[in-house]
Amino acid sequence: MSFKVPRGTQDILPEQTPKWQKVESVLRELSRVYRYKEIRTPMFEQTELFQRSVGDTTDIVQKEMYTFEDRGGRSLTLRPEGTASTVRAYVEHKMFGVPDQPMKLSYIGPMFRYERQQAGRYRQFVQFGVEAIGSSDPAIDAEVIALAMDVYQSVGLKDIKLHLNSLGDKETRDAHRTALINHFKPSISEFCNDCQNRLEKNPLRILDCKVDHEHPLMGTAPKLTDYLNESSARYFEKVKEYLEILGIDYEVDPNLVRGLDYYNHTAFEIMSTASGFGAITTLCGGGRYNGLVSEMGGPDLPGIGFALSIERLLLALEAEGIELDVEDSLDIYVVAMGEEAKKKSVELLSSFRAKGISAEMDYIDRKMKAQMKSADRLGAKYVIVIGETELEEASVNIKEMQSGNEEKVELSELVNYLLEHK
Repeated sequence: MSFKVPRGTQDILPEQTPKWQKVESVLRELSRVYRYKEIRTPMFEQTELFQRSVGDTTDIVQKEMYTFEDRGGRSLTLRPEGTASTVRAYVEHKMFGVPDQPMKLSYIGPMFRYERQQAGRYRQFVQFGVEAIGSSDPAIDAEVIALAMDVYQSVGLKDIKLHLNSLGDKETRDAHRTALINHFKPSISEFCNDCQNRLEKNPLRILDCKVDHEHPLMGTAPKLTDYLNESSARYFEKVKEYLEILGIDYEVDPNLVRGLDYYNHTAFEIMSTASGFGAITTLCGGGRYNGLVSEMGGPDLPGIGFALSIERLLLALEAEGIELDVEDSLDIYVVAMGEEAKKKSVELLSSFRAKGISAEMDYIDRKMKAQMKSADRLGAKYVIVIGETELEEASVNIKEMQSGNEEKVELSELVNYLLEHK
């Protein structure tokens, strides 16, 4: 019987992992620079956590969650996104009591959604995100957006565009909700079943529908920005002002609503504009979620964050033809001729690696010519051959593969030589 990787998942093979590691190192370094400290939460949570935070009218909750009962009869769900778990941990561990607020957190790890597999979209995917909890200052909104933009610019992407919108406060949302119901209700029978169900529960979600996005009423729907009250409009202007100070270009997109119920005020997405990237151009999305902390049982504190898929980031790099500068070099390959030479080679490899020198040798008893070819394929910078003569003289000829130059070095001095010439 043969087995294959489950549908919607992938194997990241050794020749691909250096790219992932490079991207992950960029993400961790930016988190360090911006002072977002890593938090690690479980891969599964109580199902109700996502139902209450993400929203029971969203596609994620209705169609995409991997939910199961454990042996104790408890309903658990593999996490479909990272914000809910992060906020849950923030409340549970009373992180709101830390003197220095906002609490700035980052996370990276697998998420799970049962959706149709497309280019760069999987049922298990790796998501990086940040959350800043405890501040209602529009400057922190701009900082979060700046961090997201920095991620893509740091890996060399140029064909990206920031879309920005304001979802306003509760008063704004209520006024806009009434207007949306009045707009769609007379013709709601022309829309899909999901939209019909959302009309009274959450009409804003109709604007995010993938089935009816070309319906004429979508283009004439009331814009949320037209219903912003004075305080919401003032907040949005402040966010835009800070983005301009940072030199970040943006486009106000009134149709940007985001797919999760917990968003309010600032909402944003970063899109790829590269030709051939695909129909779904979103690389990253985020926004403000005032009210979510209190919904989780904590104090009434605001928050803002974003999340991005590493798979889609790599796809964007491919679309722009960008090759990451990945570190996968081999410092030295040791060719051993004979059993005693092999024992010495094992000892040498250990001494090299103890000093951070990458080293390799043959483990399948190949001839010298085959071992030299292997060293060349692996891109070894240096090669040494150890046989009876080298053991007797306690020295070897070390060959630099690129130039072909050789130099005689005592075995006891090899580590120092490599450290000097690395």
